Amino acid sequence: MSVMDIEQVMQYLPHRYPFLLIDKVTELELGKTITAIKNVTINEPFFNGHFPGAPVMPGVLILEALAQAAAILSFKTKGYAPEDIGIVYFAGIDGARFKKPVKPGDQLVLKAEIVREMRGIWKYKGRAEVDGALVAEAELMATLRDKP
Repeated sequence: MSVMDIEQVMQYLPHRYPFLLIDKVTELELGKTITAIKNVTINEPFFNGHFPGAPVMPGVLILEALAQAAAILSFKTKGYAPEDIGIVYFAGIDGARFKKPVKPGDQLVLKAEIVREMRGIWKYKGRAEVDGALVAEAELMATLRDKP
């Protein structure tokens, strides 16, 4: 059962196709953690060129999906209503590691945990899994800014 379906996710993220990388949120503990899902399909536009005959989801997009999940966690933790939301920008990525390729048909399970928030900078520990196996991990830093 999802905590947030796609319509609710779209209320909290400004991204749209082809850059909306969260399909639903399955767990959310305010101020602590989030678990979200990205269903990876062969219809993803990046598979046309990455790589023909051997499609693999780009690692930077796995990190982007983790960041989108973390952004939802921050917005919900701060209690922002969708109309009040600004934009979360990357401030840094540390320790990114890619363990296994993500392929069409995989269900990417995205887990982000708030490590700390200080002076408007959020730090998260993120990990992405497929079928319970770690495929990527990183520490992400982001900052929340008002809408332009």
